[in-house]
Amino acid sequence: MKNRLFIVEGLLCSGKSTVSALIARQLEKRGRVCFFDEGTGEHPADYEFHALAPAGLLSPESRIVPLSAYSGEMLERLLPYKIYDALPWETEMPLMLDKWRQFVRDADPGTVYIFNCVFLQNPMCEMMMRFGFDEETSRGYIGCIADIISALNPVVFYLKNDDIAQSVRCAAKERPGWLDAVIDYHVNGAYGKQIRAEGFDGYIRCLEERQNRELRILSQLPVKQIVLENPQRNWQLANEQICRFLKENAV
Repeated sequence: MKNRLFIVEGLLCSGKSTVSALIARQLEKRGRVCFFDEGTGEHPADYEFHALAPAGLLSPESRIVPLSAYSGEMLERLLPYKIYDALPWETEMPLMLDKWRQFVRDADPGTVYIFNCVFLQNPMCEMMMRFGFDEETSRGYIGCIADIISALNPVVFYLKNDDIAQSVRCAAKERPGWLDAVIDYHVNGAYGKQIRAEGFDGYIRCLEERQNRELRILSQLPVKQIVLENPQRNWQLANEQICRFLKENAV
C-alpha cells in the first residue's frame, strides 16, 4: 500500500520544520503533496487556535470556530473555550479523535500528506504537561489515533535530541520572550508541579521525560517509523538518511 501520510515528530527546536520541508521536496518528485507545517493556520487533522463556542454565544447550538476570525471582546469571550489549553480532557478528546477521522475520510486518494507533529507532540503537551496523565493513558489515546490513520499507511520520522538544553538556548536567542513563556507553561502545568520543576532546569527535565515517553510509545505502535539520532549534529548525514529511507521504504 502506498504511504499517504508522513509525520515528523520530536521536541521543539529539533528541526521538525526543516525535515518536513525536505520530505515534501523529495515526495513532490513522485506526485501531489500537501504539506502542513506547525502553526500555519487551518490543519486537516488538528484544531489549532480553535474554540468550542457554547450554545448561545454565537449560535443556538455549540460549534467549533477558528479564533482567528474574531477579535476584541468576542475573542476574549471565546478564549475560555479554546480547544487546547482551556477545555477539560473529557470534552477535548472526542473532538480531536473526530477531527482525525474526518481527515482520513476526506483525504484525497491521489495526495500524499506531510504533517509537522500533531501526532505525538500535541497529545503529549496536553495529556502529560497540562493534565499530568501517566504514560499508559497517553499511549492509549495515541494508539487510537494510530488506528484511525492506519488506512493511510503512515510513516513517522522522530528527531531524537540529546542536546535539548543547548538547542533551546540557541532558539531562545532568535525568539525574544519565547523562553519565559514556555518555561512558565511547563513548570506550572500538572506534570511540572508533580516533579516540582522550577526555572530553566525544570523545563528541560520536563522535555527530557516527554521525549523518553514519546519514543517508548512510538516503539509500541504499529506504524512504519525511523528515529534519527541527533540530526542537529550533522544535517548532511540526516538528509542522506531521510532520502535513503524514502527511496527504500516509501512506496
